[in-house]
Amino acid sequence: MISVTSAQLDAWIMLIAWPLTRILALIASAPFTGNQQFPGTAKIGLAVLLTILVAPTLPAAPSVSPASAHGLLLLVRELLLGVAMGLAMRAVMSAVSMAGDIIGLQMGLGFAQFFDPQNGSQVPVVGQFLTLLAMLVFLSINGHLMLLATLVESFRGVPSEAPVSMATGAMALVQWGAIIVQAAVHMSLPVVATLLITNSALAVLTRASPQLNIFAIGFPVTLGIGFISILLVLPYMVPGFERLFEQGLQAMSRVAGR
Repeated sequence: MISVTSAQLDAWIMLIAWPLTRILALIASAPFTGNQQFPGTAKIGLAVLLTILVAPTLPAAPSVSPASAHGLLLLVRELLLGVAMGLAMRAVMSAVSMAGDIIGLQMGLGFAQFFDPQNGSQVPVVGQFLTLLAMLVFLSINGHLMLLATLVESFRGVPSEAPVSMATGAMALVQWGAIIVQAAVHMSLPVVATLLITNSALAVLTRASPQLNIFAIGFPVTLGIGFISILLVLPYMVPGFERLFEQGLQAMSRVAGR
């Protein structure tokens, strides 16, 4: 007869509980897997599978019962770390969507809304187009594998029992958010500058010919110039997406306190 003591049972639970919490929190908040249309059972199954594969290679789990007060605090800390790391990568997608929103607003397509399954809400169509493009780039460069590699490295750099300054991680996430806003403006700047020149030219044309109906020709012209500008700028946006993803992976490490 095989007998299992409570200490052995706690050791088995601790071997799985700590990494599972961080991995599941990351999967629930990261791009693609954090999509609201991504089934919850698939998220849990993926997290369990990754935990089974990763747990044997991780440092020894802390000798703390998950049911104790200290164990619950450690679980909450692992949960917050996973969510913060996922948000660091998700902020990249938010920057791309913001750039598309700025471009669409200048083009006159701010009213054109499209359902975004990533956030479960209506977003401008240009922002959704750039977000889908960024997601394809993310998958094509194996960004999902690099994300998982960064997650595993975070376990080695910041074990479950190691002290972590949550204030430092929160400040790193806030600073990364500020950089993301700058990236969104930089990505949209070429198209916005082109549309600004177009609108200035239309204003001069209207001033020179007052009988010209600016509302009849202004919208088609800005729309056409906007689409042409996006077509010309797209090849230069893809390397920008790659740099943003690399910076996002570095931000994940900083948020985790590494």
